[in-house]
Amino acid sequence: MPAQPANSTRVLIVDDEENQRLGLASMISSWGFRTDTAADGIEALEKWREYDPHVLLTDMMMPRMDGAELLRRLNAQGSQAPAIVITAFGNIETALTTMHELGAFWFLEKPIQPPVLRFLLERAAAQSMLSAETERLQRQLSYQGVLGDLVGNSEPMQQIFSLLRQVAPTKAAVLVTGESGTGKEMVARAIHRLSPRHAGPFVAINCAALPETLMESELFGHEKGAFTGAVERRAGCFELAQGGTLLLDELAEMPIGTQAKLLRVLEDSRVRRLGGKQESVVDVRVVASTNRKPEEAIRKGQLREDLYYRLNVFALELPPLRRRLDDLPMLAEAILRDLNKKHGTRITGLSSEVLSRLQRHTWPGNVRELRNVLERAAIVAGAGAVEAAHLQAHVGASAQAAAADSTGAPPQGEGVFVPVGSTVEQAEKSLILITLAHTKNNKTRAAEILGISLKTLFNKLKEYGSSEPEPAST
Repeated sequence: MPAQPANSTRVLIVDDEENQRLGLASMISSWGFRTDTAADGIEALEKWREYDPHVLLTDMMMPRMDGAELLRRLNAQGSQAPAIVITAFGNIETALTTMHELGAFWFLEKPIQPPVLRFLLERAAAQSMLSAETERLQRQLSYQGVLGDLVGNSEPMQQIFSLLRQVAPTKAAVLVTGESGTGKEMVARAIHRLSPRHAGPFVAINCAALPETLMESELFGHEKGAFTGAVERRAGCFELAQGGTLLLDELAEMPIGTQAKLLRVLEDSRVRRLGGKQESVVDVRVVASTNRKPEEAIRKGQLREDLYYRLNVFALELPPLRRRLDDLPMLAEAILRDLNKKHGTRITGLSSEVLSRLQRHTWPGNVRELRNVLERAAIVAGAGAVEAAHLQAHVGASAQAAAADSTGAPPQGEGVFVPVGSTVEQAEKSLILITLAHTKNNKTRAAEILGISLKTLFNKLKEYGSSEPEPAST
């Protein structure tokens, strides 16, 4: 058989029997792996630092230092390389103990079957590369203030990054809170990418976007004929997220009855499809998010208290953009880079006047609003720096200017009076209500003037006690 093309995966083979050791090295090299060998655990430790293998293949029983002790030493050094343990018949119990206690990837019983060994080496190499990518992302998070779409060097964001590093490797449920547009789904994706589940699926469900009649089917799945329209069996989000992470976005919008069923699934990790008779075990990490204050949602009967405590194992509250304006230049740079790829524009940056206006804006729609503002400006500008003329008039203007009509003239006698000592939330509410009054309750026009999405406006009004229905989804 011709030799396979070499790849960069390094395998360290540890075995005290020379013929076995050399034979394994020859066979594994023919599969395209790079190999080195050691006669026992002590020699393996000596070679480890210089060779830096991606995968360890070690015999269990060896003189001087056996395979189990080798793994203990490597674990103490912080090694992340997956290990495949070779064991003779009669030592399987010891090998299983080694797997559970010392984190070995798998074990092989002698005599070794080459196809099985090759399969395990390829799987272990893939795991090693994923671990290296996770480590790279963690370094990026620590030193650059960037992780995927999460950007920020400000103190509030550095605190969030620190908490992310702590919670991501665990199995704990996470509750992410924050205003609309602050990046709650981005945080959930970051948790998934930095966790041991990163190779598994990431599934997100928006609890505010589904009618009550479909919510349970989306979450738990259904059998054919379970209800009118159920023409085939369908897996729910818990089954689809098996071995990975499930994001329950806008949790407080989930119907109370469904919340009770969700709580049961979280307690016993079992799911029964609608119309089904059997339960299936699910292994899913749950991250929930909401733009409401959880305590207030509980008080209003929108969120079950027991569900809140079950999910609130680890809480992350994202800061609004107005409280981390120092991140604006970095955020804008990252967004414009993405927009250039999306639209084929050639934007090089922001003028000093534009940056000043962005930093004066209150950003009720947060990072999502910033992206929308920059997307429009980038399309208008096309190339070069974004100038003030490319921005909408309300961005960075005074509260009175924000309520200007379509001609740009401020309405006579209208304005927002904010008493000293008012909170930012109270000022924001005043601005929204005066703008609605000016547009004669035309919410679409008011959202345009305020520079926020219609959904964000309805969410804000719901917080203020409005009972008007949200716009229909399209």
